[in-house]
Amino acid sequence: MEQNESVLRLLRERLRQGSTPGDRGDDARLVLLIEGGSSRGVYSSGMTVAIEQLGLLPLFDAVYGSSAGALNGAWLLCGRAGSTIHAWWTPEIMRGTIDVRRALRRQPVVDTRFLVHTVYTSLMPMGFQEILASPVEFHPLATDAENGRSVDLRPTIRDQASLQAALRASTAMPVLAGEPVEIGGRRFVDAGVSEAVPVRTALADGATHIVALRTRRADETSAVPGRAERMVLSRWFARRAPGASAPWLERVAMRAEEERLLAAHPATLQIRPPLGSARIGRTERRPGPMRAAVDTAIAAGLQAFGAL
Repeated sequence: MEQNESVLRLLRERLRQGSTPGDRGDDARLVLLIEGGSSRGVYSSGMTVAIEQLGLLPLFDAVYGSSAGALNGAWLLCGRAGSTIHAWWTPEIMRGTIDVRRALRRQPVVDTRFLVHTVYTSLMPMGFQEILASPVEFHPLATDAENGRSVDLRPTIRDQASLQAALRASTAMPVLAGEPVEIGGRRFVDAGVSEAVPVRTALADGATHIVALRTRRADETSAVPGRAERMVLSRWFARRAPGASAPWLERVAMRAEEERLLAAHPATLQIRPPLGSARIGRTERRPGPMRAAVDTAIAAGLQAFGAL
């Protein structure tokens, strides 16, 4: 609990001072870490709505997002987390983004191009310029296809097109989302392959205080890839992202290390789906479970910051 109190104490002080990025009365670096997991990102999305409703975003110095967590972070940074939350249960958007039948036609099950270049530009416009201009740093992560390392894509972002490329790279799930995304001559796959919760990158950047929006309950664990999954994905990695195979195979150990880092850090507030909440699969798109998950996540976020 002392970890939580350290973060809440800093938030209270920054609220009292009216603190904003670049005009702080402290030398802390408070970061927001947003976990993804495709449809499971519905939980961290709801938690960003709570932060938006409470007006807490200016208290953070940086937002780090992995996979769907990067998308959720982008919506928060442009001030539209709440107004666009309905996308999670809108059939036209979810069917266009996730369709397992496309696998029969050798097409991506998860169509991130449709999501980022159609939904986010025409159907439900994202405030790309607001994100680019935000004083709160945005750090979407991805996995280098050649060496398997986690990469912070912030240095590659210059304009709307490069921001869109970064969002697609962060969410380029192996097999499900099709080919790796190329940026500056390098190819990238989903951030979750190498860093599901972007804590290592944030700590390397000097984070002193952490709020982590999680998409797994405390009693949920990562499973070792089964035989069929290993066969399919091993072939995919060998042809398209050879360096990313090792971290994918070692994902249980990787996530255990992330949990250890978060638990060991002296100032960390983790917000998780409560025990008993629904387990959302990576390709879930049914309106009922998705809407219920959003409501659960917003409530969890508001409760976590209730002591402010």
